Order: sequence, then structure tokens, then C-alpha cells
Amino acid sequence: MPQITVDYSAPLDRRGLALALHALVAEVTGAPLAACATRFREVEETVTGDGSVDRAVVHAHIALPWGQYDETKSRLSKAALPLLSRHLKTTDRVRLSVEIRDLDASYRAG
Repeated sequence: MPQITVDYSAPLDRRGLALALHALVAEVTGAPLAACATRFREVEETVTGDGSVDRAVVHAHIALPWGQYDETKSRLSKAALPLLSRHLKTTDRVRLSVEIRDLDASYRAG
């Protein structure tokens, strides 16, 4: 069950992004679409660099069941990054990032 968490401080179409990420994860990894779940965490304040420029941040954490190849993770992160910008309400001074990682072996869902 892919688990997606998006931290954001920029105006964002959350539902549209979640649905697009679910479809992408299912396509790239072969995971069932119904198994994908996304939660959003709004960030009140971010500081980047020396703090002289205010920048919003959108960071997607995508956790996959253990065993995905590095090549698959790389393809997923490269394809997910443009999805973030497509679902922003403004792209002015926004820092985007994506991280793909393995779920811990102790992960369970029910």
C-alpha cells in the first residue's frame, strides 16, 4: 500500500494532486490504484537558504512497499515532480521536491 504525504506551504489543488499521484504510482510501480493513500500537511512557516527570500515549499514523500528497484523509484520521482507544479495555484517562488523511500518491514495496514 503506497503511502503518500505532501507537506506544503503554497496554495495547492490537493484532491487533484492526490488523484494524479495515485494514478502515477499505480502506473509506475504496478500497485493497485485502490491501495494508494495520500495525506496533506500544511506547513505554517518555511525558511530556505539564508532566509533572505520567502519561498513556499511543496515536498511529496512517497513510501512504497519494500522491494521496488532503484530504477523504478527514480522514474517515479522524475515523473512526480512535474505533477506538483501542475497542481499549484501559483508557481511563483515555490520550491518543489519529491522523495521515494521504502516502507519499513514493520508496516501493516488493515
